[in-house]
Amino acid sequence: MTPGAIGCDAQPRGTSTCAVWGAGAMAGAACGGEEARAVCTFSPRERRLFAISSPDGRLQVWDTASSRLQQEYVPSAHLSAACTCLAWAPPPAAARPPPPSKDGPQRKKRKSEVAEVDKQLDILAIGTAVGSILLYNTVKGELQSKLDGGHDNRVNCVRWHQDSCCLYSCSEDKHIVEWNTQTCKVKCKWKGDNSSVTSLCISPDGKMLLSAGRTIKLWDLETKEVYRHFTGHATSVSSLMFTTVKPMNENKPFDGITGLYFLSGAIHDRLLSVWQIRSDRKEKNAVMSFTVTDEPTFIDLTISEVKEEPVKLAVVCRDGQLHLFEHILNGYCKKPLTSNCTIQIATPGTDGDSTPKPVPILAAAFCADKQSLLLVYGNTLQPIIEKVSVNTTESPVCLIRDIQKVLSLKTDVALTKVKTPVVNSDTKVLVPGIPGHSTAVKTPSAGKEKKKNKRKSGETEESIEERLGALGIDVTKVKTPSGLPQTDSFAVLLVQGLESNDAEILNRVLNTRKENVIKNTVARMPVHAVIPLLHELTKRLQGNPYSASLMVRWLKSIFTLHASYLSTLPDLIPQLGVLYQLMESRVKTLQKLSRLHGRLFILVTQAAASETVQDVTEVNQTAKLVYEDESSEEEGSDDEMIADKDSDENWDEDEEKEEQSDEQDMTVEKEINGDSDLEPENESEEE
Repeated sequence: MTPGAIGCDAQPRGTSTCAVWGAGAMAGAACGGEEARAVCTFSPRERRLFAISSPDGRLQVWDTASSRLQQEYVPSAHLSAACTCLAWAPPPAAARPPPPSKDGPQRKKRKSEVAEVDKQLDILAIGTAVGSILLYNTVKGELQSKLDGGHDNRVNCVRWHQDSCCLYSCSEDKHIVEWNTQTCKVKCKWKGDNSSVTSLCISPDGKMLLSAGRTIKLWDLETKEVYRHFTGHATSVSSLMFTTVKPMNENKPFDGITGLYFLSGAIHDRLLSVWQIRSDRKEKNAVMSFTVTDEPTFIDLTISEVKEEPVKLAVVCRDGQLHLFEHILNGYCKKPLTSNCTIQIATPGTDGDSTPKPVPILAAAFCADKQSLLLVYGNTLQPIIEKVSVNTTESPVCLIRDIQKVLSLKTDVALTKVKTPVVNSDTKVLVPGIPGHSTAVKTPSAGKEKKKNKRKSGETEESIEERLGALGIDVTKVKTPSGLPQTDSFAVLLVQGLESNDAEILNRVLNTRKENVIKNTVARMPVHAVIPLLHELTKRLQGNPYSASLMVRWLKSIFTLHASYLSTLPDLIPQLGVLYQLMESRVKTLQKLSRLHGRLFILVTQAAASETVQDVTEVNQTAKLVYEDESSEEEGSDDEMIADKDSDENWDEDEEKEEQSDEQDMTVEKEINGDSDLEPENESEEE
């Protein structure tokens, strides 16, 4: 059986998980961090192919023997559905080496059988962030099929079954799915954990399945029931793999699973734990553990098939170092085991710079002889693959590699295939930078030697103005009348400062306060410089909070003009996470500061008012002279008496006038009624 391997997938900070692949497959990626790592995997047969997927979803397949790019595949939805995990299809039964036979040599396979084996072998399963799984044929260089409908969230791990055409996958939706790769349909689906399922591993006999979320569960694939539980990790489990195929105790009968050891790792954990499946159901603690310097990002091991054969483990950490372990699994070990050998890669430190620089190791795998290693180091866009033999007795080991020289050799080989077209002498091309300027292109003269661009001693170098004049460009038109840099030059300076990380250039551009200049500079800068500019602004906000008034103007223009580009980035959340936290922290304290400002303002105004009141002198309001008249009271009493007399006389006159008017009214009534002619005597008689 070939070695297995694991790796971590890229995910935003705080929710990072690790993906694991079956025996004979390996993959790796970044666990949530500021700098994302690419997902990578070796092919199971002799490690002859190496697949790596960048965070934007581009898949590259490299030949490990020649360290050359064999093919590149860009999915149609690579921006929205980035690759999260990879897994090579295991070699079918026809491709596996047969056990040694005592009857003599085996017959050779026909060419048709070998072609059929290659067709089944070179299939790569690609898990995506939207829940779909792509099956890519590396022989034809095209997409073979697509598995949809099983998951509705990010796929964390894919694992091939070694004996059938089944594929197992787990996702953030808490489910495990069994796929039929021939019909591209879901064969079975069940809930694997109460939280997201992050890792899978199939037992050597193919009858059991290990799944990892918060806890590790051993499933019976026939009944889909839990056979064992394993707990002991503080964070989500990110890696699973079996380390043995047979129990160490050969006296007891073997049921296919009891007595086997398996390896597990967790997020942000520098310990790799080893567990043993026992029959007494007392798997509470790990039997042993391996300690490393940083969080593991890529792991490969050789599976122990005999009791006396040690397990060899290669662990690549986030800090770019490789740790090698060699240990015989023979029971419980209390203390964590340290590495037998540590490997680092560094530059020679020449060309005027005497300080060597470390080169990160991306992945490592054991070769078929289990002695030599395949190292993948450098950057993810153009990795360097090298086969080395390491003496584990010497530790640590530092390999000196000149990466620039190796890459330049690759570039020279690639440039030999480029053909230079024959251009007519009358053809004119436009020179970039000056609108409307054109110059003639000289045809390359065959047989003439190239002029050496070397100056003789005593000659002075031509200035830029003289060179532009020789090209026919008017220098006066290029210069601005005021001599100050314009918006075009600001955009160019900004890009140059970001690429070279020149603090002087960046300070010159970012300290401007003119809104129009900032807006035009952001509008004319290339799209690929938007994210580096945001990182630079975030760094300045963290280091110097008083510069927020200047940096906010740039942030406003970036989010206004480049919002459509930012919305297409799949890793936008980790890219802008630090900036969002800075803004949140400032906004949270704004309300409290406003209240405090108001209260302090009231206190200050009251204190100022009390001080002004105390400063004012009191005015004496008592009268200086009081004059009193003694006859005023007597005159007042005489006047009141006179007034009372006048009112009494008037009252009597009014009463007399009222009586006279009443008598006149009575006489008038009598005259009207005829009573006036009657005498008083007659009146009495009549009555």
